[in-house]
Formats: sequence, C-alpha cells, structure tokens
Amino acid sequence: MKKMQNDPDMLDEYDFSGGVRGKYAKKYAEGTNVVVLDPDVAEYFPDHEAVNESLRSLVTIIKRHDKAEQATAH
Repeated sequence: MKKMQNDPDMLDEYDFSGGVRGKYAKKYAEGTNVVVLDPDVAEYFPDHEAVNESLRSLVTIIKRHDKAEQATAH
C-alpha cells in the first residue's frame, strides 16, 4: 500500500471527497468525555444510558456516605 506523500499515516485509498470539514468541531470544542470500558465491564452495560444510570446511582450512594461522615465528624 502506497502512502500519501504529505502524510505518512494517510493511505491513497482513503477517500474524504464526501467529507464535511469541521462537522463535529463545535461539539468537540465544547469538550469530550469518552471513556473506554474494559470488556469484562462493558458486557454489563449495553449502551450509554446503562452506564449513566449506574453512575448516577453510585453518585447517590457517595453523597449519602459523605453526609453520614460529616454528621459523625461533628
């Protein structure tokens, strides 16, 4: 496979003629938070909704724990 001269990582068969420059630039600039799950964890979370629901439950537990610690510290 011959590589393009201006970028050694780009192969000649890559075709970006139908691409739109900057299509996701605004969203990317707002920030990204991509997380890659290990396979053993991912099998329990079929989609982003399952991950978010689980993490929200964990946040509730953490908040409850923090309040309990603060109450016993005084």
